[in-house]
Amino acid sequence: MTDPSPLSSTRERWLLLTVAGIQFTHILDFMIVMPLGPQFTRLFGISDAQFGLLVSAYTLSAGASGLLAATYVDRFDRRTLLLWLYGLFALATLACGLAPGYGFLMGARIAAGVFGGVLSALAQTIVADVVPFERRGRAMGIVMSAFSFSTVAGVPLGLWLAGWAGWHATFIAIAMLCAVCLAGASLTLPPLRGHLRAGPPTVWRGLVSALAERNHWRAFAMSALMMFTGFTVIPFITIYMQANVGLGDADIPMLYLVGGAVTLLTARWFGRLTDRHGKVPTFSRLALLVALPLMATTLLPPAPLWVALVVSTGFFVLMSGRMIPGMAIITSAAEPRLRGTFMALNAAVQSAAMGLASLVGGLIIVRDAAGRVEHYWVAGLIGVAASCASVAVARRLRLHGAQQGPDRRS
Repeated sequence: MTDPSPLSSTRERWLLLTVAGIQFTHILDFMIVMPLGPQFTRLFGISDAQFGLLVSAYTLSAGASGLLAATYVDRFDRRTLLLWLYGLFALATLACGLAPGYGFLMGARIAAGVFGGVLSALAQTIVADVVPFERRGRAMGIVMSAFSFSTVAGVPLGLWLAGWAGWHATFIAIAMLCAVCLAGASLTLPPLRGHLRAGPPTVWRGLVSALAERNHWRAFAMSALMMFTGFTVIPFITIYMQANVGLGDADIPMLYLVGGAVTLLTARWFGRLTDRHGKVPTFSRLALLVALPLMATTLLPPAPLWVALVVSTGFFVLMSGRMIPGMAIITSAAEPRLRGTFMALNAAVQSAAMGLASLVGGLIIVRDAAGRVEHYWVAGLIGVAASCASVAVARRLRLHGAQQGPDRRS
């Protein structure tokens, strides 16, 4: 059997929706930990730095897993590999829901990171393999709307469930949803073996070839900077909003509901802008604009809920919006024959950058005698510097498939 090339518009749409569903559960599993931060610090008696370590445990294990995946990801049918990894990820998420305490939860988060970190890279590889360059911005907009949907629906529902039945119930519910998506993926994903037609690469040859490309190293640098931009700040938003801005437990789901709803509307618009005006120009503008809500979030004084909603919604929209052209750029920077290996390595780079950024943010912020968070703005300033640097790197990348227009690179 060979890949369905090209896919019909209907089949392509179903593939993108299936991949988006997998991304939804994977992103929700990662995101739900952060707004649960105040509960974890209170229930487990841990510090903000220890909570940052809980977030980093997932991302750092995902990074290590991505490095290992780079040695085998291009040797298998992408459909088969995705189904196996997703099934194991669902089991790890279930283990999070059954965790009796901080230590067990830490181990379960590491296991979830091992399998979840490769999922995102594999999903993006499938999209890049199937969807032509000229439509890839729209396709990434559909897939990455999973982030918005997890924010608008998944996180508020997860927090409501945690408040009603305890945080364990949230992870168990995500694991059950993973089982549903796994069944759907087994029915809708076609075999994806086009990269095997020339014969599977040897274990190390593909890895060495991917690392020998200078353009790949620039793409890795851009990817790391994109992740670092947000993750010095994102894990601690809920803690800051409660300790400094004055929001209550009942207000936090509203931040995600409103921010996610607006992002859900803007994601596909950003995808169309990306294809119309060019991936690099669109990314450059959004990556520079994100500095405004990034600093506003970290400097926000005590304020009513509506002010916090305006700031957090701007943060969500631009932080996720820049990822659409950003990931279209990164997937296009890969040599097509090495895309699976490249994306596995890229997942490792992203996860390591997120983990490092979370650790840095946790070390920067401190609490005063009244329990308020201090020095959060420093973490925001580091994120702004990383975002500006990502623009400079993006402009030096060569994009495969860009034959004309603003994204052409020689």
